[in-house]
Amino acid sequence: MAEYVVAVAGATGAVGREMIKTLERLNFPVKELKLFASERSKGKRLPYRGEEIPVEVLKKGCFEGVEIALFSCGGGRSLEFAPDAAASGAVVVDNSSAWRMDPEVPLVVPEVNPQDVAQYKNKGIIANPNCSTIQMVVPLKPLHDYAKIKRIVVDTYQSTSGAGQKAMVELTEQTKAVMEGKEPVCNVFPHPIAFNCLPHIDVFLENGYTKEEMKMVNETKKIMGDPSIKVTATCVRVPVYRSHSEAVTIETEKKLTAEKARELLSNAPGVVVVDDVANNKYPLAIDAANQDPCYVGRIREDISVENGLVFWVVADNLLKGAALNAVQIAQVLVEKYL
Repeated sequence: MAEYVVAVAGATGAVGREMIKTLERLNFPVKELKLFASERSKGKRLPYRGEEIPVEVLKKGCFEGVEIALFSCGGGRSLEFAPDAAASGAVVVDNSSAWRMDPEVPLVVPEVNPQDVAQYKNKGIIANPNCSTIQMVVPLKPLHDYAKIKRIVVDTYQSTSGAGQKAMVELTEQTKAVMEGKEPVCNVFPHPIAFNCLPHIDVFLENGYTKEEMKMVNETKKIMGDPSIKVTATCVRVPVYRSHSEAVTIETEKKLTAEKARELLSNAPGVVVVDDVANNKYPLAIDAANQDPCYVGRIREDISVENGLVFWVVADNLLKGAALNAVQIAQVLVEKYL
């Protein structure tokens, strides 16, 4: 297989570091790895294949010679630098929300719509979906193919790592403060996250939903290729360090039994079924942390509607929800299109 000059933009962040680890772990065909970040990270070195790779400053013109660029540097920086990378000849896989709903940019989860990678030629950019959307559509794909999903109701329980390193530190510091009888200090979240749940991720919109919730609504329809699917979401931040959990309820056109759903999901790529309630076995955030699959359990028929199914899905938001999915997109790119 041919090897490629690969860049990671936003390399020093949590997701950027996971991208580097995932490239190495999956033995991606890297001829040369370039790392870019903001000015304050200049001079840092990050490990890759036994070497220490220097971090360079992300700026216009830095992507000359790069063939694949993995972006994890925020929407504003992506809008500024992704077109420059594409103009330099690189194919960009972007982890921010900047390009996801652009009609000319494919939004890809390889287990669901790998064929859409071909659309990268429009702008030279492929969008990586929101973490909470990714882990939901992976198990939805085989169910939709079998029974056609009409409606989705999802409630998410999202870890603090989804809000960045500072949010994880805040959880630790607040937990210590509460245990010591002190008042917790809030810098990242509007209310204490320690021993609490916040039904508030991203900003509130005029329709009463948050931006995070509407990402799930709109991205799901685009990835599944079916705008007729009705989606509603409630996204909650919980005091967990890593891995998002979701309770998903679907209504289908065709009857889908719990037994059939288990069969379909057991054979689906990227899915591991953990569903033995008699022995208290179901997906847990602590078990999914640092693991690649989407774990599905608590599969049962919805007793409130004729063709309904309910399940629980957990995945590592920094891996399948971000870095791993981006590298898998790049794998499809090199295997079929470059």
